[in-house]
Amino acid sequence: MPASNRTHPRNARRSTPVTVDPATLTPPPGTSPATVTRSHGLWHEIVLDDGGDIVIATVRGQLKRQRRGTDIVAVGDRVWATRLPDDEAVIEYVAPRTRTLGRIARHTRDVEQVIVANPDQVMFVFAIRQPDPHPRMLDRFIILAELQDIPIHIVVTKIDLVDPPGVQAARDVFADYERSFPVHYVSTVTGEGMADLQEALAGKISAVAGPSGVGKSSLLNVLDPEGRRDIGDVSTATGKGKHTTVGARLHNLGNGTFVADTPGMRAITMVAVPPGKLDWSFRELRPFLGECFYQDCTHVHEPDCAVRDAVARGDIPRSRYESYVSLRTGDEVAG
Repeated sequence: MPASNRTHPRNARRSTPVTVDPATLTPPPGTSPATVTRSHGLWHEIVLDDGGDIVIATVRGQLKRQRRGTDIVAVGDRVWATRLPDDEAVIEYVAPRTRTLGRIARHTRDVEQVIVANPDQVMFVFAIRQPDPHPRMLDRFIILAELQDIPIHIVVTKIDLVDPPGVQAARDVFADYERSFPVHYVSTVTGEGMADLQEALAGKISAVAGPSGVGKSSLLNVLDPEGRRDIGDVSTATGKGKHTTVGARLHNLGNGTFVADTPGMRAITMVAVPPGKLDWSFRELRPFLGECFYQDCTHVHEPDCAVRDAVARGDIPRSRYESYVSLRTGDEVAG
């Protein structure tokens, strides 16, 4: 037989990869439903529905071939597992996610890092002082949630640090956001605003996200006093927070209320957002989309633009519009 027609023995043993659609799968018989409350590398902490036992679980190898471009298992996932001795388990099935709060993984362009899976809402936490608020970063957080259709709340902490202390000085900074989102002004020192925040959290799975140093750990210490967290200082040299939370964790506050603590994020790398979705991600712009003279209007420089006219009339906050323009004309948006 000519050498060109020979089959190498190693190649002969290879089989064609089997493509599996996770949406068609069902939990294997005999497995127990659970919720992932913490995830770190190959190990996951899960809480079993039956009895509430907390066990450490690994992932069945087959699952690793079914989910590409995102985390196989993340905090907030609904899973089914086989119980093993010594409070361990093997995750056999991961339910399809209803939504995710995520970002692009480091050193990649298209691999999603899931911060929290299946949240009912997200609480974006920013301080009014120490560190000073960064509206452009908040706008990027908001876009991530809008693209996943996650209800948004904004929490402004450390209102006891403004002079005079209280809500009004903080409202002057976040007034434009109040026109579109619920904004909660709180102090973990005085307790101001905490009752209203607890009411907003009740009965829901809420992701808590924000830059380091804004007081997320202090906030969760008040909401969940039995699960104390370390509190980090703000660097006096850079004004940026020191990280204290090393991985997302889902806290059970009782009565069906869960809060997902997330690592502090100093910067966010967004998925490239098509221009047609970017303007929709700014909900202040939505009532005027489709009303421009040009169908493909970018809302940046074209004449007879309904969005720009709305900005001029004050119907759209200028600060939010300027944030849109900076993203629309920048490298973060796919052209």
